[in-house]
Formats: sequence, structure tokens, C-alpha cells
Amino acid sequence: MKKTFVVIIAASFFFLGLSLNNPLEKELIPEKKMTQVGIIVEDIESAAKAWAALLGLEEVPAVSIASGHASKPTAYRGNATDATAKLAFFQLDNITIELIEPDGKPSTWQEFLDTNGPGIHHIAFNVKDMDAAVKNFDNHGIPEVQHGGWGTGEYAYLDGSKDLALIIELLEHYND
Repeated sequence: MKKTFVVIIAASFFFLGLSLNNPLEKELIPEKKMTQVGIIVEDIESAAKAWAALLGLEEVPAVSIASGHASKPTAYRGNATDATAKLAFFQLDNITIELIEPDGKPSTWQEFLDTNGPGIHHIAFNVKDMDAAVKNFDNHGIPEVQHGGWGTGEYAYLDGSKDLALIIELLEHYND
């Protein structure tokens, strides 16, 4: 019995050592600060006015267009897409609310709208190494569904709907 106990303790220290040497395998989200909630809408102008009224804002934020960037073109389910979306951002003290109106072309945004209607599409976290983070999520059964970028950063949407009931967005800002 004493020998079995020693073997169990030794094995525990061995496996603990393995997990401590590879922090990305230990935790999928190292920074525990959610930065954004993304909401799919059918009409961004109406939704932005409603959110501005709810938040007591006198001005509705400007609507911008998200499109692919030459350095990180948009890919949806492994295929290039020219999908765009109208975006409006509400920066609160603790989080950003992103409203997203898809354009009808293949994207995770359009898929969500077609399948679920308007609603919460994703929550977002910042990461420092997008490639490693995406690979780590994939190793944990949470595959990438869309990836793209802009001049100073990139994003990845990961399908956590099976276990987490929503999409996880990872954001990497190159200038941070």
C-alpha cells in the first residue's frame, strides 16, 4: 500500500509539472477580462438608437463597415469570403457592446442571423499570440469558424456553441 501511495504521489507531481510547463494548455483564456459583447442585429441604425436611448446617450455612435484587409483577408469556415458587416460600438466603463448587421454574404454573422435571429453572438477576449490561442482552442474541441483582420490587429471567432452556448471572439492588437 505504501508503494502504491508513493507511485500515485510521484505520478501526480509528474503530471502537475507537465501542466505547469505549458500554460496555454492549462487555460484557454489567460487574461480573465472580457472586453466585448457582440450582438447581431437586423437594422443597425434602429438598434444603435435603441441602445443609445437605453444608455442615456445623446449621440448615437457612428456606423462603420467591417471588411477584409489585405494583410488578414476574411475567411469563413476555411474559405475566403468578401462578407462585410455594419458595426456600431458602445464603449462602457467595463466593456464594449458591438452591434453587427451582416450583409447577407457567407459569414458567422449571417449564419447566426439566419439560424437564430438577432441576439448575442459572441463574447470577446484579448490575446497576445493569435495563432497559439486558436490552436489551443482547436485542441480543446472549439474550432475556428471565421478569421480576419485590420491594419493593426486580427480577430478569430471560435465555435463554442456546443459547450459554451455561444461564439468566443479572440482579438489581438499588434500595437499593444
